[in-house]
Amino acid sequence: MAGVQRYIQSMNLDAAACYRAIASRDRRFEGRFFVAVRTTGIYCRPGCPAPIPLERNVSFYACAAGAEEAGYRPCARCRPDASPDTLLGTSATIRRALRLIAEDGIGEEGVDALAERLGIGDRHLRRLFAQHVGASPSAVAHTRRLHFARKLLDETHLRVSEVAFASGFASIRRFNDAVRRTFRKSPTALRRGSSRGRRAARDVETLQLRVAYKPPFDWAQMVAFLGPRATPGVEAIDLSSYRRAFATDAGYGVLEVAPSAKGSFLTMSARAPAASELLALTERVRSLFDLGLDPDAVSAQLVRDPILKDSVRARPGLRVPGAWDAFELAVRAILGQQVSVAGATTLTGRLVTRFGRPLDPSVVPASQRGELTHVFPGPSSLAGARIETIGVPRARAAAIRALAAEVDSGKLVLGALVGLEEAVARLIELPGIGPWTAHYIAMRALREPDAFPSSDLVLRRTASRGRMVSSASLEERAERWRPWRSYAAMHLWAMATKSRVAGHGFVAA
Repeated sequence: MAGVQRYIQSMNLDAAACYRAIASRDRRFEGRFFVAVRTTGIYCRPGCPAPIPLERNVSFYACAAGAEEAGYRPCARCRPDASPDTLLGTSATIRRALRLIAEDGIGEEGVDALAERLGIGDRHLRRLFAQHVGASPSAVAHTRRLHFARKLLDETHLRVSEVAFASGFASIRRFNDAVRRTFRKSPTALRRGSSRGRRAARDVETLQLRVAYKPPFDWAQMVAFLGPRATPGVEAIDLSSYRRAFATDAGYGVLEVAPSAKGSFLTMSARAPAASELLALTERVRSLFDLGLDPDAVSAQLVRDPILKDSVRARPGLRVPGAWDAFELAVRAILGQQVSVAGATTLTGRLVTRFGRPLDPSVVPASQRGELTHVFPGPSSLAGARIETIGVPRARAAAIRALAAEVDSGKLVLGALVGLEEAVARLIELPGIGPWTAHYIAMRALREPDAFPSSDLVLRRTASRGRMVSSASLEERAERWRPWRSYAAMHLWAMATKSRVAGHGFVAA
Protein backbone atom coordinates (compact mmCIF):
# COMPACT_ATOMS: atom_id res chain seq x y z
CA MET A 1 0.00 0.00 0.00
CA ALA A 2 2.91 2.35 0.59
CA GLY A 3 3.92 1.92 -3.06
CA VAL A 4 0.38 2.73 -4.14
CA GLN A 5 0.43 5.87 -2.06
CA ARG A 6 3.71 7.06 -3.56
CA TYR A 7 2.39 6.58 -7.09
CA ILE A 8 -0.78 8.49 -6.40
CA GLN A 9 0.84 11.33 -4.49
CA SER A 10 3.24 11.96 -7.35
CA MET A 11 0.35 12.06 -9.83
CA ASN A 12 2.09 9.26 -11.74
CA LEU A 13 -1.11 7.25 -11.91
CA ASP A 14 0.18 3.74 -12.35
CA ALA A 15 -2.89 1.75 -13.35
CA ALA A 16 -2.03 -1.39 -11.38
CA ALA A 17 -1.27 0.58 -8.23
CA CYS A 18 -4.47 2.60 -8.51
CA TYR A 19 -6.52 -0.54 -9.11
CA ARG A 20 -5.13 -2.10 -5.93
CA ALA A 21 -6.16 1.08 -4.14
CA ILE A 22 -9.80 0.95 -5.31
CA ALA A 23 -9.97 -2.79 -4.70
CA SER A 24 -9.04 -2.14 -1.08
CA ARG A 25 -11.94 0.37 -0.80
CA ASP A 26 -9.61 2.46 1.32
CA ARG A 27 -11.20 5.91 1.56
CA ARG A 28 -7.87 7.49 2.46
CA PHE A 29 -7.29 7.78 -1.28
CA GLU A 30 -10.32 10.04 -1.80
CA GLY A 31 -9.41 13.22 -3.62
CA ARG A 32 -6.08 11.83 -4.87
CA PHE A 33 -7.47 10.24 -8.01
CA PHE A 34 -10.72 9.14 -9.67
CA VAL A 35 -11.61 5.91 -11.45
CA ALA A 36 -13.60 5.95 -14.71
CA VAL A 37 -15.42 2.86 -15.98
CA ARG A 38 -15.53 2.62 -19.78
CA THR A 39 -18.48 0.18 -19.88
CA THR A 40 -20.79 2.52 -17.93
CA GLY A 41 -19.41 5.96 -18.81
CA ILE A 42 -19.29 6.81 -15.09
CA TYR A 43 -16.42 7.94 -12.85
CA CYS A 44 -16.20 7.31 -9.11
CA ARG A 45 -14.12 8.17 -6.08
CA PRO A 46 -12.08 5.51 -4.26
CA GLY A 47 -14.26 3.81 -1.67
CA CYS A 48 -17.41 3.83 -3.85
CA PRO A 49 -19.81 1.10 -2.62
CA ALA A 50 -20.54 -0.05 -6.20
CA PRO A 51 -19.10 -3.41 -7.30
CA ILE A 52 -15.41 -3.22 -8.21
CA PRO A 53 -15.17 -3.05 -12.02
CA LEU A 54 -12.87 -5.29 -14.02
CA GLU A 55 -9.35 -3.91 -14.29
CA ARG A 56 -9.46 -3.93 -18.10
CA ASN A 57 -12.47 -1.60 -18.08
CA VAL A 58 -11.10 1.25 -15.98
CA SER A 59 -9.01 4.38 -16.45
CA PHE A 60 -7.62 6.67 -13.78
CA TYR A 61 -7.60 10.47 -13.59
CA ALA A 62 -5.85 12.83 -11.21
CA CYS A 63 -8.92 15.07 -10.98
CA ALA A 64 -12.64 15.09 -11.70
CA ALA A 65 -12.11 17.61 -14.48
CA GLY A 66 -9.95 15.12 -16.37
CA ALA A 67 -12.63 12.44 -16.17
CA GLU A 68 -15.36 14.83 -17.27
CA GLU A 69 -13.23 16.21 -20.09
CA ALA A 70 -12.90 12.62 -21.31
CA GLY A 71 -16.68 12.29 -21.41
CA TYR A 72 -17.47 10.52 -18.13
CA ARG A 73 -20.25 11.59 -15.76
CA PRO A 74 -20.20 11.51 -11.94
CA CYS A 75 -21.44 8.42 -10.14
CA ALA A 76 -24.80 8.97 -8.44
CA ARG A 77 -23.88 6.70 -5.50
CA CYS A 78 -20.50 7.99 -4.32
CA ARG A 79 -20.94 11.56 -5.64
CA PRO A 80 -17.32 12.25 -6.71
CA ASP A 81 -18.42 15.81 -7.51
CA ALA A 82 -18.78 16.27 -3.73
CA SER A 83 -15.38 14.77 -2.93
CA PRO A 84 -12.94 16.90 -0.91
CA ASP A 85 -10.79 18.87 -3.33
CA THR A 86 -7.20 17.99 -2.46
CA LEU A 87 -5.71 18.41 -5.92
CA LEU A 88 -2.41 20.14 -5.16
CA GLY A 89 -0.16 18.87 -7.93
CA THR A 90 3.53 18.16 -7.68
CA SER A 91 4.55 21.35 -9.48
CA ALA A 92 4.74 24.63 -7.57
CA THR A 93 3.42 26.37 -10.69
CA ILE A 94 0.43 24.04 -10.79
CA ARG A 95 -0.32 24.67 -7.12
CA ARG A 96 -0.32 28.42 -7.71
CA ALA A 97 -2.42 28.04 -10.85
CA LEU A 98 -5.00 25.94 -9.00
CA ARG A 99 -5.14 28.52 -6.23
CA LEU A 100 -5.75 31.33 -8.73
CA ILE A 101 -8.43 29.30 -10.51
CA ALA A 102 -10.15 28.60 -7.18
CA GLU A 103 -10.05 32.26 -6.18
CA ASP A 104 -10.83 33.96 -9.50
CA GLY A 105 -11.78 31.30 -12.04
CA ILE A 106 -10.79 31.87 -15.65
CA GLY A 107 -12.29 35.06 -17.04
CA GLU A 108 -12.93 36.23 -20.55
CA GLU A 109 -9.17 36.60 -21.15
CA GLY A 110 -8.86 32.83 -20.71
CA VAL A 111 -5.79 30.72 -20.14
CA ASP A 112 -3.48 33.37 -21.62
CA ALA A 113 -4.26 35.76 -18.76
CA LEU A 114 -3.74 32.99 -16.18
CA ALA A 115 -0.37 32.12 -17.71
CA GLU A 116 0.64 35.78 -17.68
CA ARG A 117 -0.18 36.03 -13.96
CA LEU A 118 2.02 33.00 -13.39
CA GLY A 119 4.86 34.44 -15.45
CA ILE A 120 4.96 31.60 -18.02
CA GLY A 121 3.71 30.99 -21.55
CA ASP A 122 0.23 29.62 -22.16
CA ARG A 123 1.59 26.58 -24.06
CA HIS A 124 3.86 25.69 -21.17
CA LEU A 125 0.96 26.06 -18.74
CA ARG A 126 -1.17 23.72 -20.81
CA ARG A 127 1.66 21.19 -20.94
CA LEU A 128 2.06 21.34 -17.16
CA PHE A 129 -1.66 20.76 -16.63
CA ALA A 130 -1.66 17.85 -19.06
CA GLN A 131 1.31 16.30 -17.24
CA HIS A 132 0.33 16.93 -13.60
CA VAL A 133 -3.45 17.30 -13.64
CA GLY A 134 -4.68 15.41 -16.68
CA ALA A 135 -7.05 18.22 -17.68
CA SER A 136 -6.78 21.70 -19.15
CA PRO A 137 -6.99 24.82 -16.95
CA SER A 138 -10.32 25.69 -18.56
CA ALA A 139 -11.69 22.23 -17.80
CA VAL A 140 -10.64 22.53 -14.15
CA ALA A 141 -12.36 25.92 -13.85
CA HIS A 142 -15.49 24.62 -15.61
CA THR A 143 -15.69 21.56 -13.36
CA ARG A 144 -15.33 23.73 -10.24
CA ARG A 145 -18.24 25.91 -11.36
CA LEU A 146 -20.39 22.92 -12.25
CA HIS A 147 -19.76 21.05 -9.02
CA PHE A 148 -20.45 24.18 -7.00
CA ALA A 149 -23.73 24.56 -8.87
CA ARG A 150 -24.64 20.98 -7.95
CA LYS A 151 -23.87 21.82 -4.32
CA LEU A 152 -26.18 24.86 -4.46
CA LEU A 153 -28.95 22.78 -5.99
CA ASP A 154 -28.53 20.16 -3.26
CA GLU A 155 -28.12 22.38 -0.24
CA THR A 156 -29.94 25.68 -0.82
CA HIS A 157 -33.33 26.98 -1.81
CA LEU A 158 -31.92 29.32 -4.49
CA ARG A 159 -33.82 29.39 -7.77
CA VAL A 160 -32.17 27.62 -10.69
CA SER A 161 -31.46 30.96 -12.37
CA GLU A 162 -29.77 32.20 -9.18
CA VAL A 163 -27.72 29.01 -8.99
CA ALA A 164 -26.53 29.52 -12.57
CA PHE A 165 -25.14 32.99 -11.93
CA ALA A 166 -23.94 32.23 -8.38
CA SER A 167 -21.77 29.42 -9.74
CA GLY A 168 -20.19 31.66 -12.36
CA PHE A 169 -22.06 30.79 -15.56
CA ALA A 170 -22.62 33.64 -17.99
CA SER A 171 -26.11 32.55 -19.02
CA ILE A 172 -28.87 30.20 -17.92
CA ARG A 173 -28.77 28.45 -21.29
CA ARG A 174 -25.08 27.60 -20.95
CA PHE A 175 -25.69 26.45 -17.39
CA ASN A 176 -28.55 24.13 -18.39
CA ASP A 177 -26.51 22.68 -21.25
CA ALA A 178 -23.50 22.06 -19.00
CA VAL A 179 -25.58 20.34 -16.31
CA ARG A 180 -27.34 18.08 -18.81
CA ARG A 181 -24.07 17.18 -20.53
CA THR A 182 -22.34 16.25 -17.26
CA PHE A 183 -25.12 14.80 -15.08
CA ARG A 184 -27.53 13.63 -17.82
CA LYS A 185 -30.30 15.48 -16.01
CA SER A 186 -31.72 18.98 -15.97
CA PRO A 187 -30.97 21.21 -12.96
CA THR A 188 -34.59 20.85 -11.82
CA ALA A 189 -34.43 17.06 -12.01
CA LEU A 190 -31.17 17.05 -10.05
CA ARG A 191 -32.80 19.07 -7.30
CA ARG A 192 -35.84 16.79 -7.21
CA GLY A 193 -33.53 13.83 -6.70
CA SER A 194 -31.85 15.39 -3.69
CA SER A 195 -33.56 14.86 -0.34
CA ARG A 196 -31.36 17.59 1.14
CA GLY A 197 -32.47 19.93 -1.63
CA ARG A 198 -36.13 19.24 -0.83
CA ARG A 199 -35.48 19.94 2.84
CA ALA A 200 -33.31 23.02 2.23
CA ALA A 201 -33.99 25.81 4.68
CA ARG A 202 -36.21 28.64 3.50
CA ASP A 203 -34.49 31.31 5.53
CA VAL A 204 -34.36 34.15 3.01
CA GLU A 205 -31.44 35.77 4.81
CA THR A 206 -29.09 32.87 5.59
CA LEU A 207 -27.74 30.21 3.24
CA GLN A 208 -25.99 27.10 4.51
CA LEU A 209 -23.38 25.11 2.62
CA ARG A 210 -21.18 22.18 3.50
CA VAL A 211 -17.46 22.65 2.81
CA ALA A 212 -15.76 19.26 2.65
CA TYR A 213 -12.25 18.34 3.72
CA LYS A 214 -10.12 15.21 3.86
CA PRO A 215 -9.85 14.02 7.47
CA PRO A 216 -8.38 14.27 9.96
CA PHE A 217 -9.05 17.90 10.78
CA ASP A 218 -8.01 19.36 14.14
CA TRP A 219 -10.63 22.00 14.90
CA ALA A 220 -9.42 22.44 18.47
CA GLN A 221 -5.90 23.25 17.29
CA MET A 222 -7.31 25.71 14.74
CA VAL A 223 -9.28 27.43 17.52
CA ALA A 224 -6.20 27.52 19.75
CA PHE A 225 -4.30 29.39 17.05
CA LEU A 226 -6.98 31.69 15.62
CA GLY A 227 -8.79 32.42 18.89
CA PRO A 228 -6.17 34.71 20.46
CA ARG A 229 -5.69 36.40 17.07
CA ALA A 230 -9.37 37.10 16.32
CA THR A 231 -9.82 40.78 15.47
CA PRO A 232 -12.27 42.37 17.94
CA GLY A 233 -15.39 43.59 16.19
CA VAL A 234 -14.61 41.71 12.98
CA GLU A 235 -14.31 38.06 13.97
CA ALA A 236 -14.70 35.63 16.86
CA ILE A 237 -13.95 31.94 17.24
CA ASP A 238 -14.48 29.26 19.87
CA LEU A 239 -15.01 25.52 19.93
CA SER A 240 -18.55 25.94 18.62
CA SER A 241 -17.92 28.11 15.55
CA TYR A 242 -16.03 30.89 13.74
CA ARG A 243 -17.92 34.13 13.05
CA ARG A 244 -16.90 37.17 11.03
CA ALA A 245 -18.10 40.24 9.17
CA PHE A 246 -16.93 40.94 5.64
CA ALA A 247 -17.31 43.39 2.79
CA THR A 248 -17.70 42.65 -0.93
CA ASP A 249 -18.37 44.80 -3.97
CA ALA A 250 -22.06 44.11 -3.43
CA GLY A 251 -22.17 45.18 0.23
CA TYR A 252 -21.63 43.86 3.74
CA GLY A 253 -22.31 40.41 5.09
CA VAL A 254 -21.63 38.02 7.97
CA LEU A 255 -20.99 34.31 8.14
CA GLU A 256 -20.55 31.52 10.64
CA VAL A 257 -18.49 28.36 10.12
CA ALA A 258 -19.02 25.39 12.43
CA PRO A 259 -17.53 21.88 12.58
CA SER A 260 -19.75 18.89 11.99
CA ALA A 261 -19.89 15.96 14.39
CA LYS A 262 -21.35 13.66 11.72
CA GLY A 263 -19.19 14.12 8.65
CA SER A 264 -15.96 15.42 7.13
CA PHE A 265 -17.12 18.94 6.46
CA LEU A 266 -17.59 22.37 7.97
CA THR A 267 -20.96 24.08 7.74
CA MET A 268 -20.89 27.64 6.40
CA SER A 269 -23.92 29.81 7.18
CA ALA A 270 -23.70 33.07 5.27
CA ARG A 271 -25.72 36.24 5.05
CA ALA A 272 -24.24 37.45 1.78
CA PRO A 273 -25.23 40.65 0.00
CA ALA A 274 -25.67 38.67 -3.24
CA ALA A 275 -25.85 35.00 -4.22
CA SER A 276 -23.08 35.64 -6.75
CA GLU A 277 -20.69 36.05 -3.79
CA LEU A 278 -21.18 32.49 -2.53
CA LEU A 279 -18.50 30.81 -4.64
CA ALA A 280 -15.88 33.37 -3.57
CA LEU A 281 -16.97 33.09 0.09
CA THR A 282 -16.68 29.31 -0.03
CA GLU A 283 -13.15 29.54 -1.42
CA ARG A 284 -12.20 32.01 1.31
CA VAL A 285 -13.45 29.54 3.94
CA ARG A 286 -11.47 26.76 2.28
CA SER A 287 -8.36 28.94 2.35
CA LEU A 288 -8.85 30.16 5.92
CA PHE A 289 -9.19 26.64 7.32
CA ASP A 290 -6.77 24.98 4.87
CA LEU A 291 -9.45 22.58 3.65
CA GLY A 292 -7.62 21.73 0.42
CA LEU A 293 -4.90 19.90 2.32
CA ASP A 294 -4.24 16.18 2.01
CA PRO A 295 -3.00 15.63 5.60
CA ASP A 296 -1.67 12.14 4.83
CA ALA A 297 0.80 13.56 2.33
CA VAL A 298 2.17 16.04 4.86
CA SER A 299 2.32 13.54 7.71
CA ALA A 300 4.13 10.96 5.57
CA GLN A 301 6.91 13.49 4.98
CA LEU A 302 7.22 15.06 8.44
CA VAL A 303 6.79 11.96 10.58
CA ARG A 304 10.24 10.77 9.49
CA ASP A 305 11.89 13.63 11.38
CA PRO A 306 12.83 12.65 14.98
CA ILE A 307 11.94 16.11 16.31
CA LEU A 308 8.53 16.27 14.64
CA LYS A 309 7.38 12.67 14.69
CA ASP A 310 5.66 12.74 18.10
CA SER A 311 3.78 15.94 17.26
CA VAL A 312 2.73 14.61 13.84
CA ARG A 313 1.36 11.45 15.43
CA ALA A 314 -0.40 13.42 18.18
CA ARG A 315 -1.79 16.07 15.78
CA PRO A 316 -2.39 14.38 12.41
CA GLY A 317 -5.11 16.91 11.58
CA LEU A 318 -3.03 20.03 12.21
CA ARG A 319 -3.28 22.60 9.40
CA VAL A 320 -1.83 25.99 8.59
CA PRO A 321 -4.49 28.61 9.40
CA GLY A 322 -4.93 30.85 6.40
CA ALA A 323 -6.34 34.34 6.09
CA TRP A 324 -9.69 35.72 5.09
CA ASP A 325 -7.95 38.52 3.24
CA ALA A 326 -4.26 38.87 2.37
CA PHE A 327 -4.12 42.61 3.04
CA GLU A 328 -5.83 42.21 6.40
CA LEU A 329 -3.35 39.52 7.45
CA ALA A 330 -0.39 41.60 6.29
CA VAL A 331 -1.52 44.58 8.37
CA ARG A 332 -2.02 42.33 11.37
CA ALA A 333 1.47 40.86 10.90
CA ILE A 334 3.04 44.33 10.94
CA LEU A 335 1.05 45.36 14.00
CA GLY A 336 2.24 42.21 15.76
CA GLN A 337 5.94 42.85 15.33
CA GLN A 338 7.78 42.82 18.67
CA VAL A 339 4.62 42.64 20.79
CA SER A 340 2.69 39.79 22.34
CA VAL A 341 -0.25 38.10 20.64
CA ALA A 342 -2.60 39.82 23.08
CA GLY A 343 -0.94 43.18 22.38
CA ALA A 344 -1.29 42.69 18.62
CA THR A 345 -4.96 41.81 19.03
CA THR A 346 -5.56 44.94 21.09
CA LEU A 347 -3.87 47.13 18.48
CA THR A 348 -5.81 45.52 15.64
CA GLY A 349 -9.06 46.10 17.52
CA ARG A 350 -8.16 49.78 17.92
CA LEU A 351 -7.36 50.01 14.23
CA VAL A 352 -10.74 48.57 13.31
CA THR A 353 -12.62 50.85 15.71
CA ARG A 354 -10.80 53.95 14.47
CA PHE A 355 -10.59 53.26 10.71
CA GLY A 356 -12.93 50.36 9.97
CA ARG A 357 -16.43 50.58 8.57
CA PRO A 358 -19.31 50.05 11.02
CA LEU A 359 -21.83 47.35 10.20
CA ASP A 360 -25.52 48.03 9.91
CA PRO A 361 -26.90 46.04 12.89
CA SER A 362 -29.70 44.70 10.70
CA VAL A 363 -27.10 42.68 8.75
CA VAL A 364 -25.95 40.84 11.86
CA PRO A 365 -27.92 38.02 13.55
CA ALA A 366 -29.18 39.05 16.96
CA SER A 367 -26.88 36.57 18.71
CA GLN A 368 -23.78 38.17 17.14
CA ARG A 369 -24.55 41.88 17.37
CA GLY A 370 -22.32 42.40 20.36
CA GLU A 371 -19.25 40.81 18.77
CA LEU A 372 -19.53 41.69 15.05
CA THR A 373 -19.62 45.45 14.66
CA HIS A 374 -17.18 46.42 11.88
CA VAL A 375 -15.49 45.29 8.69
CA PHE A 376 -11.73 45.57 8.42
CA PRO A 377 -10.48 48.83 6.86
CA GLY A 378 -9.38 48.53 3.25
CA PRO A 379 -6.16 49.84 1.67
CA SER A 380 -7.72 53.15 0.67
CA SER A 381 -8.73 53.81 4.29
CA LEU A 382 -5.24 53.15 5.67
CA ALA A 383 -3.02 54.62 2.95
CA GLY A 384 -3.26 58.10 4.45
CA ALA A 385 -4.44 57.27 7.97
CA ARG A 386 -2.77 58.62 11.11
CA ILE A 387 -2.24 55.16 12.55
CA GLU A 388 0.08 56.52 15.26
CA THR A 389 -3.01 57.81 17.06
CA ILE A 390 -3.95 54.30 18.21
CA GLY A 391 -0.62 53.76 19.98
CA VAL A 392 1.40 52.23 17.15
CA PRO A 393 5.09 53.25 16.83
CA ARG A 394 5.73 55.66 13.98
CA ALA A 395 7.89 53.27 11.97
CA ARG A 396 5.24 50.56 12.12
CA ALA A 397 2.49 53.02 11.21
CA ALA A 398 4.55 54.15 8.23
CA ALA A 399 5.02 50.52 7.17
CA ILE A 400 1.25 49.95 7.18
CA ARG A 401 0.65 53.13 5.18
CA ALA A 402 3.30 52.11 2.63
CA LEU A 403 1.74 48.66 2.26
CA ALA A 404 -1.75 50.14 1.94
CA ALA A 405 -0.60 52.66 -0.68
CA GLU A 406 1.05 49.93 -2.78
CA VAL A 407 -2.05 47.74 -2.66
CA ASP A 408 -4.47 50.63 -3.20
CA SER A 409 -2.57 51.87 -6.26
CA GLY A 410 -2.43 48.41 -7.79
CA LYS A 411 1.36 48.32 -7.73
CA LEU A 412 1.19 45.37 -5.35
CA VAL A 413 -1.39 42.63 -5.92
CA LEU A 414 -0.80 40.19 -3.10
CA GLY A 415 -2.74 37.35 -4.69
CA ALA A 416 -0.80 37.64 -7.95
CA LEU A 417 2.68 37.17 -6.48
CA VAL A 418 4.26 34.22 -8.27
CA GLY A 419 5.91 31.75 -5.92
CA LEU A 420 7.53 31.94 -2.53
CA GLU A 421 10.76 33.55 -3.69
CA GLU A 422 9.04 36.35 -5.59
CA ALA A 423 6.54 36.94 -2.79
CA VAL A 424 9.25 37.30 -0.16
CA ALA A 425 11.46 39.43 -2.39
CA ARG A 426 8.59 41.78 -3.25
CA LEU A 427 7.37 42.11 0.32
CA ILE A 428 10.76 42.89 1.85
CA GLU A 429 11.10 45.78 -0.60
CA LEU A 430 8.47 47.54 1.51
CA PRO A 431 9.60 49.51 4.57
CA GLY A 432 9.14 47.72 7.86
CA ILE A 433 8.77 44.22 6.38
CA GLY A 434 11.66 41.83 6.94
CA PRO A 435 12.10 38.16 6.06
CA TRP A 436 10.16 36.90 9.12
CA THR A 437 7.10 39.00 8.32
CA ALA A 438 7.34 38.24 4.60
CA HIS A 439 7.45 34.48 5.20
CA TYR A 440 4.62 34.70 7.72
CA ILE A 441 2.44 36.54 5.17
CA ALA A 442 3.38 34.02 2.46
CA MET A 443 2.64 31.15 4.81
CA ARG A 444 -0.83 32.23 5.87
CA ALA A 445 -2.15 34.78 3.36
CA LEU A 446 -0.57 33.48 0.16
CA ARG A 447 -0.93 29.78 1.06
CA GLU A 448 2.69 28.92 0.28
CA PRO A 449 3.19 25.49 1.90
CA ASP A 450 6.98 25.84 1.97
CA ALA A 451 7.20 29.30 3.58
CA PHE A 452 9.35 29.18 6.68
CA PRO A 453 10.22 32.09 9.02
CA SER A 454 13.59 30.68 10.02
CA SER A 455 14.54 33.69 12.15
CA ASP A 456 11.70 32.91 14.57
CA LEU A 457 13.21 32.45 18.03
CA VAL A 458 10.73 29.80 19.10
CA LEU A 459 11.33 27.72 15.97
CA ARG A 460 15.08 28.01 16.44
CA ARG A 461 14.82 26.80 20.04
CA THR A 462 12.14 24.14 19.67
CA ALA A 463 13.72 22.50 16.63
CA SER A 464 16.82 21.79 18.71
CA ARG A 465 15.01 20.64 21.88
CA GLY A 466 15.53 23.86 23.82
CA ARG A 467 19.00 24.87 22.59
CA MET A 468 19.04 28.07 20.52
CA VAL A 469 20.47 27.53 17.02
CA SER A 470 21.15 29.98 14.22
CA SER A 471 18.71 30.68 11.40
CA ALA A 472 21.18 29.13 8.97
CA SER A 473 21.31 25.92 10.99
CA LEU A 474 17.53 25.77 11.19
CA GLU A 475 17.19 26.31 7.45
CA GLU A 476 19.64 23.49 6.82
CA ARG A 477 17.63 21.14 9.01
CA ALA A 478 14.37 22.29 7.40
CA GLU A 479 15.53 21.11 3.97
CA ARG A 480 14.23 17.65 4.87
CA TRP A 481 10.77 19.13 5.52
CA ARG A 482 10.29 20.53 2.00
CA PRO A 483 7.83 21.20 0.47
CA TRP A 484 5.88 21.32 3.75
CA ARG A 485 8.01 23.63 5.90
CA SER A 486 4.97 25.73 6.85
CA TYR A 487 3.39 22.66 8.43
CA ALA A 488 6.64 21.84 10.20
CA ALA A 489 6.58 25.38 11.64
CA MET A 490 3.01 24.86 12.89
CA HIS A 491 4.05 21.63 14.61
CA LEU A 492 7.04 23.32 16.24
CA TRP A 493 4.88 26.21 17.45
CA ALA A 494 2.30 23.75 18.81
CA MET A 495 5.07 21.87 20.61
CA ALA A 496 6.39 25.13 22.07
CA THR A 497 2.94 26.17 23.24
CA LYS A 498 2.48 22.85 25.00
CA SER A 499 5.87 23.06 26.70
CA ARG A 500 5.50 26.82 27.36
CA VAL A 501 8.64 27.74 25.41
CA ALA A 502 8.72 31.54 25.39
CA GLY A 503 10.16 33.87 22.76
CA HIS A 504 9.49 36.96 20.72
CA GLY A 505 9.28 35.14 17.39
CA PHE A 506 5.87 33.50 17.87
CA VAL A 507 4.00 36.69 18.57
CA ALA A 508 3.08 38.34 15.27
CA ALA A 509 -0.49 38.32 14.03
